Amino acid sequence: MTLNTPEASLPGTPATSPSRAARAAARQEAPATPPPVVASVTHLVARLSEYLTPSELKKVKEAYRFSDEMHLGQVRKSGEPYIIHPIAVAEICAEWKLDAQAIMAAFLHDVMEDQDVKKEELIERFGAPVANLVDGLSKLEKIEFQTLIEAQAENFRKMLLAMASDVRVILIKLADRLHNMRTLDHMAPAKKRRIAAETMEVYVPIAHRLGLNNIYRELQDLSFSHLHPMRYQVLGKAVKAARGNRREVVKKILESVKSTLAAANLPAEVYGREKTLYGIYKKMRNKHLSFSQVLDVYGFRVVVDDFAQCYVALGTLHGLYKPMPGKFKDYIAIRKLNGYQSLHTTLIGPYGTPVEFQIRTQEMHRTAESGVAAHWLYKNGESNLSELQQRTHSWLQSLLDIQQQTGDSAEFLEHVKVDLFPDSVYVFTPKSKIIALPRGATAIDFAYSIHTGIGDHTVAVKINNEVQPLRTELRNGDIVEIVTDSTSRPSPTWLSFVRTGKARSAIRHHLRTVNLNESVELGQDLLAQALRALNIKPELPPATVEKLLNESSARSMDELYAEIGIGNRMAALVARHIFGLVDEESGTLPSEHHLTPSELDPVTIYGSEGVSVQLAPCCLPIPGDQITGQLRRDQGLVVHTSDCSSGKRLRMKEPDRWIAVQWGAELNRRFDCRIRLLINNEKGILARVAAEIGESDANITYVGMDEDDEHVMIQLRFTIQVKDRVHLAHLIRNLRQVTGVNRVERERA
Repeated sequence: MTLNTPEASLPGTPATSPSRAARAAARQEAPATPPPVVASVTHLVARLSEYLTPSELKKVKEAYRFSDEMHLGQVRKSGEPYIIHPIAVAEICAEWKLDAQAIMAAFLHDVMEDQDVKKEELIERFGAPVANLVDGLSKLEKIEFQTLIEAQAENFRKMLLAMASDVRVILIKLADRLHNMRTLDHMAPAKKRRIAAETMEVYVPIAHRLGLNNIYRELQDLSFSHLHPMRYQVLGKAVKAARGNRREVVKKILESVKSTLAAANLPAEVYGREKTLYGIYKKMRNKHLSFSQVLDVYGFRVVVDDFAQCYVALGTLHGLYKPMPGKFKDYIAIRKLNGYQSLHTTLIGPYGTPVEFQIRTQEMHRTAESGVAAHWLYKNGESNLSELQQRTHSWLQSLLDIQQQTGDSAEFLEHVKVDLFPDSVYVFTPKSKIIALPRGATAIDFAYSIHTGIGDHTVAVKINNEVQPLRTELRNGDIVEIVTDSTSRPSPTWLSFVRTGKARSAIRHHLRTVNLNESVELGQDLLAQALRALNIKPELPPATVEKLLNESSARSMDELYAEIGIGNRMAALVARHIFGLVDEESGTLPSEHHLTPSELDPVTIYGSEGVSVQLAPCCLPIPGDQITGQLRRDQGLVVHTSDCSSGKRLRMKEPDRWIAVQWGAELNRRFDCRIRLLINNEKGILARVAAEIGESDANITYVGMDEDDEHVMIQLRFTIQVKDRVHLAHLIRNLRQVTGVNRVERERA
């Protein structure tokens, strides 16, 4: 089957400027012009007829004809008719044996975006399911965005949420992106790099997360070739040369493995595989190796009939070549998040060369290559395919949970990107249930992965039956037990170390809602302070309030105050906006007076404001210290001592987010402070020090100890609670009088 109209197989003349049309005509007249590209779907129809019914095939052809008609006259950057692209996307989807609706959507995926076809028309012609798929694949063209980043984030959010309701959306989108990446050469260099970077950052991890390893590897290499073209070329030549040099070694290993498995009566397919160029580059970069030092460019895959034979094959290979210690991974017993299963082992092959082997069953191999698409490819597949579908569904459901708790598109995309990282750690609950988390995840991430309620009320954690800090990074095999308290609430400081999108969005959601009153009060104080510096009364007239809310997209003044209180808006900038509105109402031009932190009256801190005001853990300020405040996004006001080295570094990065603060007159609470003591290593010294701290009316919340190599001196570190600097000075004087104490000082970091 070829195109029905001869015009569609030519580049055509789009409705653009005359000069472009003239250039197109000149190209056609030139003798060197290549023959026009003819778009054909004959091969695709033959493939589809293998698994679609005649009625389904008829609908697919209707979708193709409609797409051909809509894209008539439209050309790609290469000069080819645009219909070439939808056909290629449909062919990739057909390789996965996606259903008729998905193939129709593949043909139609650009008609809403490029040709302004309405969703209602698609529903009428092809039904709601197809129209919904196309809508999920179309960008948000009609909305005005302030920045390109904001527009991209909102488009990603739309696509990912559509994918959460129907995974076919992302399969078609990945096919679309794959063909675009294969034909990226005709784009401008800057656009090539932008698209390649976007692919590497978002689409490559999604393909990996869904277990689509073939597309994952190809997208990686294509992105690498456009991001670093010279490195790609140099590495490609080196690998090509290495193929010849290592051919004999590979052949010898292949023959040895096949004969050994046959002698053990193990029917198996054995074949070599080559690392992708990006995989080699990544290993060279991460481990600071030259190409000649990357020895495992080639690996081998052994595919057997059943589960038990995997382990028999493993033992047989370990008998043939010696295994490298610490290089065995059992992804069959504990599969990866994307459903991948295999045994991985690295053996010392001939001439001392390390060789990696992957051992799996046919069923595992299908899942490893096709991932979630195996659901369509192998509809008669066994249980693990349905389990993979369930895993994928639970991950997609988590996207909806994150969406419900997220404020804006950029934040949503940030949370999703975190969850897309492929590296995982596997830990256990006290009841031996396996929990998979991203590498670098902490105890708080673990708590939120169990349930949001557990995360919100976490107070402590036991890792392998030992109490550890909540920020402790988890390792493979850890047994994690969470201790909760119904009165406990999330701390904004958790945002500085949590790893998963679910934990991050849940904490931010809590800070926005549960602590709303505190945030509103703080925001009101900050805005009033900024307005007074501009000689504007904080009590704004109704007309000004209405204009302010319309122009700031806030639903109420309380919402605006809360945004200021949690650091999402700057009080000085909102005050400046109000200043302009007041000038407009009075008929005068806005003044050029810009607020700086030094012009504002200090905000008074009492230490009892709740989570909207935090005392920085790096310096732990106490009353009497000179202090300054930083407005941090989603964390409210963070108070540092004026001489805090961490605070100084942060201030250099974002000077506009710092304001003047001061201690209140009446402070009815105690404040954490760190002190360090150098003491003799003698009997009873710790008891004497602890007793003196108690007698000085201070409370101990933490004790740490370091010994010197000769066991003569001990360094003690205490976190204590004091009233103010005067109280701390009194305590330090008393500790210096204790026998065996050589030095006492306040610890700043």
